[in-house]
Amino acid sequence: MAEFKINEMEGTRYVEIHLNHEMVRVESGALSYYIGDIKVYSQLMPSLGGLMTSLFAEEAVYRPTYTGTGAITLESSLGGFHQLDLQGESWILERGTYWASEGSVDVSFHREKLHTAIWAGEGPLYLQTKVRGNGKVILATRGPVEEVVLSPGQSVAAEGKYVIARTGDVSFEVRRTTRNFFGRFTSGEGSLRVYRGTGRILLNPTPYWRYRVFAEKSGESNDEPSKTTS
Repeated sequence: MAEFKINEMEGTRYVEIHLNHEMVRVESGALSYYIGDIKVYSQLMPSLGGLMTSLFAEEAVYRPTYTGTGAITLESSLGGFHQLDLQGESWILERGTYWASEGSVDVSFHREKLHTAIWAGEGPLYLQTKVRGNGKVILATRGPVEEVVLSPGQSVAAEGKYVIARTGDVSFEVRRTTRNFFGRFTSGEGSLRVYRGTGRILLNPTPYWRYRVFAEKSGESNDEPSKTTS
């Protein structure tokens, strides 16, 4: 199995991957450098439909693979990274969260229902990355990750995209913060994403302070678990 290491240097974090006759998949543009006998292969999605799906999802069309023996270092970030260990289940990842995964993990797209996508402010086509199978997946985050286990009948309501990943059996809907219509204008909050189902969700509520300073200076939204490279 490929070995993933999350390292920290000079206030930034980066992912290092060690291969021994193995293959990994990496987000397009994430490579910093590699050492060893490693072959890189990148193929356009096989169909026009797959290409359009990727473009509408604002995800990279290419997900290059790296095969061989050696070490791969990915770009550093003022945010962080989180390792997710799949054991036969599927996870749905928020846009911009996928960073790398083992070759045994299947990577595809998940499409939200039309009314959910519109109420979430994502337009008529809201697509997220879906991973499933067995193996490791690396997520790009704004800061530390908190895991919440949902039991039947339980729910979690979050403002914005603070939930960066959820298991396949967990769904979400969008509703007003308050029961009364005009209360939304006085509560100081907009809409909430309410997650229900039996499974797990990953919350990313607090960014690392360097990430927050950079986001504020650049005018970026703290709701997006984006990657900020240095």
